[in-house]
Amino acid sequence: MYVRIEIQGLPCEFVQNFNPKFPIVLGALLSNEHKMGFINLRFKKHRWHNKLLKNKDPLIFSIGWRRFQSIPTYSITDRNGRYRMLKYTPEHMHCNATIYGPITPTNTGVIAVQSHSSSLAAFRISATGVITELDESFRIVKKLKLTGLPEKVLKNTAFIKNMFNTSLEAAKFEGAMIRTVSGIRGQIKKALTSGGSEGLVRATFEDKIRMSDIVFCRTWATVELPQFYNPVTSTLLRDKEDWKGMRSVAELRRERNLPIPQKKDSDYLPGAILRAKPEFKPLRIPESLQRQLPYASRDKAPKARKKPTLEQRRAVPLDVEEKKSRRVLSHLALLQREREKKREATNKQRIAKFKKEQSKVDSVRAVAMKEKRKLEFLKNAGSSTAKRTKTT
Repeated sequence: MYVRIEIQGLPCEFVQNFNPKFPIVLGALLSNEHKMGFINLRFKKHRWHNKLLKNKDPLIFSIGWRRFQSIPTYSITDRNGRYRMLKYTPEHMHCNATIYGPITPTNTGVIAVQSHSSSLAAFRISATGVITELDESFRIVKKLKLTGLPEKVLKNTAFIKNMFNTSLEAAKFEGAMIRTVSGIRGQIKKALTSGGSEGLVRATFEDKIRMSDIVFCRTWATVELPQFYNPVTSTLLRDKEDWKGMRSVAELRRERNLPIPQKKDSDYLPGAILRAKPEFKPLRIPESLQRQLPYASRDKAPKARKKPTLEQRRAVPLDVEEKKSRRVLSHLALLQREREKKREATNKQRIAKFKKEQSKVDSVRAVAMKEKRKLEFLKNAGSSTAKRTKTT
């Protein structure tokens, strides 16, 4: 029996380039599967795939009845529940992959490949996964470190520049925690809208910072998810393996013979960065505050004397004869020390020689004592046997 199926809106290339060697599988889609949105996958690189998968490199996904190309964004879930972006997939661990495509029921299996061609020398399947969540958008963040320099320092207050571009951007970070390279913590108090350079902020610190300090602020920046959906239309071509989708950055560089760009600042060579160690002034507590502190917390270090002591004032300079006598005494003491060193060395050699000779005498004595014990044992054994024969 045969079934006739009429499909409307089918491209003419499908009929012109029809090849009966390639079977066609017909499937049905639910009404809610025609909508587009973001899909969150529990993703893992296949253990037989020889390379790690890079973030935002296009992949071909086979989900349900569809095959399409999309750009995945890899992330991992923190303890706080946030999705933190990853540059590459983990080698032996699952991660999250967010793609844009048609809505598919959860718990649906997913297979991803990098190329549609079947003439690959390596293993074809790049990764596998399962759909865990569907939503119109997912918030994925990445680490962002903002750096700035102090423009003016007033005790524990400082004005930071070059951290923000505009005053509106600086106003969003009011109350954010900041830190210097030397470890002094602080907080952004207010963004200055008038006077000074654009993006200037006022901040307070635990201690007075230096003009040479670098101030940085750790934040989380939201990653924009690409909305790319390219269905695989290989059935419309005469040669089914000629279909090619979006190429990765590595393939484009390989085709155009372009080198990988490298920043000189990112080359951490020995001796490339020479940073002077900061020197801080010693802590000085005012006397008025020290009087209020308990005795255990007060500074016990003696203060440097401004006036000379009585012994220093009474010191009498030596004349020429006294200097000569002291010099002679120092020479005699030096000779005495040298004589003691020679005597100790001679004693060590004499003791070592005596121990060596004593060890030889002890060895000879031990052999003689052994022979003597043997003779006594034989003598005692012979007398005991004679007694036993008499009694019998």
